[in-house]
Amino acid sequence: MFAGVEEGMNKDTLILALETSCDETSAAVLSGKHRVLSNIIASQIPVHQKFGGVVPEIASRRHLEQIIPVVDTALAEAGVALQDLDAVAVTYGPGLVGALLVGVAQAKALAYALKKPLIGVHHLLGHIYANLLEHPDLKLPALCLVVSGGHTSLVHWQSHEQLSILGATRDDAAGEAFDKIARSLGLGYPGGPVIEKAARTGNREAIAFPRAWLEEGSLDFSFSGLKSAVLNYLHNAKQRGEEISVPDVSASFQEAVVEVLVEKTINAATAHGLETIALAGGVAANQRLREQLTATAESHGLKVIWPSLVYCTDNAAMIACAAYYRYQLGDFAGLDLNAVPYLPLDKALSS
Repeated sequence: MFAGVEEGMNKDTLILALETSCDETSAAVLSGKHRVLSNIIASQIPVHQKFGGVVPEIASRRHLEQIIPVVDTALAEAGVALQDLDAVAVTYGPGLVGALLVGVAQAKALAYALKKPLIGVHHLLGHIYANLLEHPDLKLPALCLVVSGGHTSLVHWQSHEQLSILGATRDDAAGEAFDKIARSLGLGYPGGPVIEKAARTGNREAIAFPRAWLEEGSLDFSFSGLKSAVLNYLHNAKQRGEEISVPDVSASFQEAVVEVLVEKTINAATAHGLETIALAGGVAANQRLREQLTATAESHGLKVIWPSLVYCTDNAAMIACAAYYRYQLGDFAGLDLNAVPYLPLDKALSS
């Protein structure tokens, strides 16, 4: 057993977690299950906005510049010294390989120097566990809808030792579709917030964009057809010289995404007898999704929860929360832990 693990079991465990999977350099210190002592996030959004999306090489270099100052700030804000830590956790996949490597290398160096356990955390598991930061009394099993820039999945969250995937995207993720449509409308990056803002003054029924329900009973998602339909609409309107209502396009597109997400989530919950639905990922911050899912869930006697905005987007506190439960189970990684850019969600409970 690693030094400090036995003692850590008898006090509030202190975990330093790092998150560098995409364009946020983040470090957090968690005490016990859900007490966030610090959660420092250095965002790169202003850097990548001019390119209309994340540039991997630039992201990696920024992580290299920010990782040590961010860790130092997280420790200082938490009032914790490196020697006080019980474990070091890090996102090791999925994500941009160069970005992941920065966090993994830093975490391995700290764990080695401190002789403390190293915990590798699946990025999506972190998003799922973000719910426990503010809903620590959540009773499992539950259903989790994970919606982000790279992922759209329905997860049966049975316990801290078991989860299974009920449905996943077959092509574009919901967040990816938001980004691409926002770029086509000239709204900028990231797409989710700007589409949502434009949609507030638009007519959700103005344009009949398609919904991809797939085969009967399927809990999978597909947004490539919707994305193509919006792009074709914009192209055809331009060819005909017609004026395009950005609010109407945004509202109609958003409604098409939300309707599918909500219906398939409710179908999954009822089919598997799950009474609680947890939202996770960047798109979980979408107000229209929250409203529609909550209203529909209530009509079926179901409860919906979600994290605060800061815990919906990429952050290290969620990684620390997931790591706490891996720590309690003694699920530690070796110093040969490597970045895995295409890490499947079904590998989330093993590193």
